[in-house]
Amino acid sequence: MKITVAGEQKEVADGLSIAELIVLENVETPEYVTVSVNEEFVNSDSFESLILKEGDVVEFLYFMGGGR
Repeated sequence: MKITVAGEQKEVADGLSIAELIVLENVETPEYVTVSVNEEFVNSDSFESLILKEGDVVEFLYFMGGGR
């Protein structure tokens, strides 16, 4: 099936979970990544159970702290 990951269209296996996509994409520090699917934030507790569908748009977001 085709999905879009970080603006790039990709062909992935049917039945792929967000957790599997994180591994497939070699996401750095996956414990700190926030994921959105079709502009909806996904709770990290759902990464194993949420199965991606044809045409989904996935973004990996990293929030950084800092400043004074």
